[in-house]
Amino acid sequence: MSNCTICRRTTDTGLHACPRHATELRLWLAELPGQARLLSQFLTPTSAPATGRLGGTGRATAPIPVDLRVLTLLGPGHPDANHPDDDGTVPIRAFLGGWAGYIAYTHPAVTRDPHGTTHIHPCEQAWPREGETITGWCTWLNRYLPYALTQPWIGDLHRQLGDLNARILDLTHATPHTHDRAAPCPQCGTFDLVAIDGQADILCKTCGHQLDPQAYEQYAAAYLHSHQTATDTAA
Repeated sequence: MSNCTICRRTTDTGLHACPRHATELRLWLAELPGQARLLSQFLTPTSAPATGRLGGTGRATAPIPVDLRVLTLLGPGHPDANHPDDDGTVPIRAFLGGWAGYIAYTHPAVTRDPHGTTHIHPCEQAWPREGETITGWCTWLNRYLPYALTQPWIGDLHRQLGDLNARILDLTHATPHTHDRAAPCPQCGTFDLVAIDGQADILCKTCGHQLDPQAYEQYAAAYLHSHQTATDTAA
């Protein structure tokens, strides 16, 4: 038994985040690359050409300046969420890389020396397979989220990632759509399985269980078959 460090509710999973907040972390990490792509569209100044009285063309107004908040979010920066830029914003890639580095350093690595002696020590660095991009870091963090959920500092990650997500949505005004799935969650039994735009896996909003699309289709077909069989037997 342990307590969720975010809402203080008791969980029976031994994790420091309840299923609701663990799901929020997964959703934010899944949405972040798409939100960053939307932000990148704000980096090109726009202007509308105008026609003067003599038919010449020219610029009626100055181009709309690039939003400095967007530049900060998409630019380089210090990978430490405790030292944000002047306006309180931490660049996305630096934020994600900083947390990945912290998680890697706290994650035990097991090595064996030439004499066969086992040594346990912190990992030296996080290495995202997809490269040190926003997508690469989000994928890495999602893979190591099961470990992070066992740590008492998961509440700090939840709060900071939630704040970052809110800053981005304040600029993009875009919320990914979710699509309900008909079959119940095989983990908790609730009808809260959803597909999310931009995310491959099917996710349960209640317990955070994930299924890849092929696994869901097989599970849903088996569920429908058993449901129909039970209905025919009752009839």
